[in-house]
Amino acid sequence: MQLPASSSDAQPLPRKHTRDHRVDALRGAALLMMLADHVPDNLINRITIRNFGFADAAEIFVMLAGYASYLAYGRLIDRDGWTSGIRRILSRCAKLYIYQTAMTLVFVWTVRHWRHYEPVPEYILEPQLAHGYGWLWRILTFDALPSYLNILPLYIVLLALFPLIYAALKKSVWLLLGVSAAIWAIANIDPRITVPNWLDPNGWYMNPFGWQFLYILGVLGAVWASKHNGDLPARTWAKVLCGSYLIGAFILCFPYEYWHLSGLRLFPAPPNNGKSTLAVWRLFDIMSIFYLVQSSKVLRRFSADRLGQILALLGRNSLEVFSFGTVLDLLGRLILGSFGTGLGLQIIINVLGLILTFALAIPLDRSRQRAKAARARMAPQAVAARPG
Repeated sequence: MQLPASSSDAQPLPRKHTRDHRVDALRGAALLMMLADHVPDNLINRITIRNFGFADAAEIFVMLAGYASYLAYGRLIDRDGWTSGIRRILSRCAKLYIYQTAMTLVFVWTVRHWRHYEPVPEYILEPQLAHGYGWLWRILTFDALPSYLNILPLYIVLLALFPLIYAALKKSVWLLLGVSAAIWAIANIDPRITVPNWLDPNGWYMNPFGWQFLYILGVLGAVWASKHNGDLPARTWAKVLCGSYLIGAFILCFPYEYWHLSGLRLFPAPPNNGKSTLAVWRLFDIMSIFYLVQSSKVLRRFSADRLGQILALLGRNSLEVFSFGTVLDLLGRLILGSFGTGLGLQIIINVLGLILTFALAIPLDRSRQRAKAARARMAPQAVAARPG
């Protein structure tokens, strides 16, 4: 009979890894809000996050992109080396580029053909894209970014820079944070420091020099959380501070006039022109949301439950869902702009858009899960086949 090991000899049991679905669920919520926000006349966008604070779904998307980049590529670099990591990053950038280019071409082709049958509101298509094809090379080189099609180019640039970001991170967290904050601050002081845009004299709508700071904060958030089993450390004072900031932002930003309510603002809200370079009040807003979500055990359990998994289903397939949703948004803008914004038509557009979005995401996710299961089955065989 074997005696039980003494306390000094006992080895701790390995902790069972459980997937944290909060990032996927939060990204899924952001995708649904984008689906509503990108149709200006849509009544649903009156209840999305942009009405209750300084930030909107774009900030969520970019910060989670940084968070996910560390988990996907930082760990890959540590495990398999820089060559494998860079190869995977370049492959992802190429896929993002293909989706961006395809969306742009579909966007222009659809509007041009729609104009033959119904008038098209001027804000839907920039005049430079309305005729000829001289703009094509500008689109292919990101020298021209049409409205509503600016977030994927930003992500491509930031993801392409991830190896440099990760190398700096390995040298010093504070060096990376300091340099990134300095670049963000300079871009806010002088907004002329940006990437040119042939369609807009002000440059890229989402200036990479400003938005890189949010992406890097997402990377650092993932580093911090990875040291605490995926959670940001819950501190009561930090939760109170973040909650208080979000309550104040809600009071300042809520559209009282639209709902015919008396305003509670003690002073005017900051100007809503800080999205290009990521104004500080928008930055604090999304940082507060991110901390409260990623430090919450309750939301971790919620994201694993049925409703949370409905959102996570979209978040796990974010590129395809976002691209398809962008096309649906274009059709929604064209339909409402041509045939009016009646309630009945809005209900049809929103319900149909939601159905089509999940009709895309569900088979995609099932295919992803089957591929993951197949890789898990093949892993032991690959290990056994290695020469001893």
